[in-house]
Amino acid sequence: MPLKTCTFNCVYCECGQTTSLTRERREYVPTDRVIAEVDEYLAKAPDLDYVTFAGSGEPTLHSGIGEIISFIKDRYPRYRVAVLTNSALLTDPDVRAALMQADLVVPSLDAVSEEVFQEINRPCPGLTAGQVLAGLETFAREFTGEIWLEVFIVPGLNDTEEEILCLRDAIAAIDPDCVQVNTLDRPGTEVWVRPAPPLALERIASMLGGNAEVIGAACMGRALPPKAGGGHRPPPCDHQAEAMHDRRPRRHPGSSSGRGLKVPEGS
Repeated sequence: MPLKTCTFNCVYCECGQTTSLTRERREYVPTDRVIAEVDEYLAKAPDLDYVTFAGSGEPTLHSGIGEIISFIKDRYPRYRVAVLTNSALLTDPDVRAALMQADLVVPSLDAVSEEVFQEINRPCPGLTAGQVLAGLETFAREFTGEIWLEVFIVPGLNDTEEEILCLRDAIAAIDPDCVQVNTLDRPGTEVWVRPAPPLALERIASMLGGNAEVIGAACMGRALPPKAGGGHRPPPCDHQAEAMHDRRPRRHPGSSSGRGLKVPEGS
């Protein structure tokens, strides 16, 4: 995906402001080119936890994602495939079908109430919290692989008892294999977003249920790096398959190598 082409403009995103806020699914990068680069890399038989679809935008916006996943599973069945998604497009049957061959899907659900959803995720016009939740529930019924649901806590927005209880009920309906409670571990889009305290995260995980766990560097006492250049991000990594593992190296499988995801977290 091109840098910051996404369905959301989340206040906490480590990649900066979304520059192309869209719901349009299309072939943003030629599918055959992506397959060729992935093929070239995997042919070297690297030692990977996962081949992960992530990047600096929403991967399900790419209309060829299903074809790419199918190629990997057919040509390189030894590798597990993970997909990180913000869940915005899971109401689309074509998107759900495209993800069916993945081994692991890591969707996000940060809020259930519409007001909090709009404040945190700042979605493309027309997207609602109800749609996201409905898509997640439908996908969870259809998908036979693992679902690791991520809840990103933004203090002052989705850490209230009311919102957490709403999330708990939503999670019960989705019934994921595990719930990962996360918070900021590097500067977000908005400078006012700070990490939730460790005790607060533990309380939230306890409220969400038995399969919820706290992940993330900030909750382990790691200081946030300074936000360089008044909020600008360093240039993105090149798009060669060999460099994909650098795109999101410190959050769950946020890279083609799957480094970082609580597989356990970090690697």
